[in-house]
Amino acid sequence: MRALHFGLRVTDLDRSIAFYRAVGYEVVGDVPDTGIGHLTMLKLPGDDFVTLELVYHPDFAPTDGDSPLSHFVIQVDDMEATRTQLTTRGVDVDEPTSPDGTPDFWTAMLADPDGNRIELVQWPPGHADGITAAEQPSS
Repeated sequence: MRALHFGLRVTDLDRSIAFYRAVGYEVVGDVPDTGIGHLTMLKLPGDDFVTLELVYHPDFAPTDGDSPLSHFVIQVDDMEATRTQLTTRGVDVDEPTSPDGTPDFWTAMLADPDGNRIELVQWPPGHADGITAAEQPSS
């Protein structure tokens, strides 16, 4: 098994699409009339599949503090270049930090218009494209 995508409730579809496009996502399709709302499918340029689905329904919009989402993570090749590009597009990105204090591992946070947090990660050279089971403490 593997994760396919997640659905993210948004309060203003046009505003959210503009934000995620500024981050670098591409809209690959939408389904306007479903039981849970208007669905818009997005992917990053390097992804083969949809990784994010925006869900908009005016009767089921999230409210402040209502989202069960903690954050999601986007891998970047160059943190500083990515921050510069996003800032140029009007996206605020926190100052990067290195979780382990090394010069090659960086993370930075940003938030979408509904306050959903997004973590940018620049892995050190040779690191797998995601978090592996080998990196987790055994229980």
